[in-house]
Amino acid sequence: MKLELPRFHSARVLVLGDIMLDRYWEGPTSRISPEAPVPVVKVEQITDRPGGAGNVALNLAALGTGSRLGGHCGDDEMADSLQAMLAGAGVECAFTRVAGCPTITKLRVISRHQQLIRLDFEEPAPELTDVRALAADLPRLLDGCQVLVLSDYAKGALARPEALIEVARARAVPVLVDPKGSDFARYRGATLLTPNLHELEAVVGPCRTESELVARAEQLMHELDLQALLVTRGEHGMTLLRPGREELHMPAVAREVYDVTGAGDTVIAVLAAAVAAGAELPQAVALANIAAGIVVGKLGTAAVSAPELRRAVLQDQGSERGALTLEQLQVAIADARARGERVVFTNGCFDIIHAGHVAYLEQARKLGDRLVVAVNSDESVRRLKGRGRPINPAERRMAVLAGLEAVDWVVCFAQDTPRELLQILRPDILVKGGDYPGKEGVVGWEIVEEYGGEVRVLGFVDDVSTTAIVNRILEDNAG
Repeated sequence: MKLELPRFHSARVLVLGDIMLDRYWEGPTSRISPEAPVPVVKVEQITDRPGGAGNVALNLAALGTGSRLGGHCGDDEMADSLQAMLAGAGVECAFTRVAGCPTITKLRVISRHQQLIRLDFEEPAPELTDVRALAADLPRLLDGCQVLVLSDYAKGALARPEALIEVARARAVPVLVDPKGSDFARYRGATLLTPNLHELEAVVGPCRTESELVARAEQLMHELDLQALLVTRGEHGMTLLRPGREELHMPAVAREVYDVTGAGDTVIAVLAAAVAAGAELPQAVALANIAAGIVVGKLGTAAVSAPELRRAVLQDQGSERGALTLEQLQVAIADARARGERVVFTNGCFDIIHAGHVAYLEQARKLGDRLVVAVNSDESVRRLKGRGRPINPAERRMAVLAGLEAVDWVVCFAQDTPRELLQILRPDILVKGGDYPGKEGVVGWEIVEEYGGEVRVLGFVDDVSTTAIVNRILEDNAG
């Protein structure tokens, strides 16, 4: 499956659910307490992060997607901290602060990247189970949103979500649910549920085989009028199930797992952002799977940014290096710049790759962090070099260049000059090799300097050129 990031910034998602604060106390530990057999942690850092539905909204904002957050929390210092963090990240806070009801807070004590204990601060709040007021306000909250996410942490905000789903369905807004508990009937009519395997088995019973999983999921989707189920399966990846269609399995992509906290929030946020931006469900699931692999490599509740996801997609599809389309190259360069890397650009026919080319490209690569080589198309080479050229077609020339250690990305262009590419890509340094009296002989030099780039001229290795090689072959054959 070929993946491309949708236009996350064009989408807007409403998140409703349990809003809470994740608080972290971190520090070193080097001894056991004399009072009890427990480690003593010297707290050196205290960090607050939005949790629950707040973390879903924060993940959406990190992707560049507009997010609006509704629900309930306390009217206290923790709520002040939450609202400040969320608003600062670009989340529209539309939640209700309830006096006398403390904001749910999860305190985690961490040392050496390991969670030692979690302390939960929460009180039963029966009034939070009444969603009638929220349902009445839902048409206003949904205004401008393409997707509704229900982030259920079983804390009361979504104890009875039926009215919310009914309102969204009447407006043809997809409803994605991160469920909790063993009563999935509450989510009847939702578009998609994202249970983990344990949660699903608590509802449908043990699924000992893949066929049993599919059969029981099909039955559940039929009973609850669901359009899809996405079952997350930890180290075994995730499986998308849809009525009457073959299941789609995505293997896990995590390199290292430090902490699974908040991974479900990231999955449903990426799903919602992609669907809201117009992506098909299999594409959205594939992106969510890659995002999950990123977030479990972080410690604590975390969000995945759009540049992080783009880099991971490029790496997953082998586009971290090599021959790219212009669209892929634009994304790769944007990510390189986000990391503070300098992009070097050169161009040419590169018909027969020889020692002169290799030495020249190695010199060019040393001028920056990434080297882009733009290759003339076959038709362009023919116009520039005449009949009989190119010797090698563009795909072969690009393959050889992509295999060189000095080259990061190769792209093909159909014009006779790279002017259009330079205007689109805006490299930091334009490099050409040859006997130029100065930079003014380099095509496109004025374009690069106009936006503040640099132009450099490098020499070729003496007595080595494609034309010389071709002429020598012709002379040998003629002899």
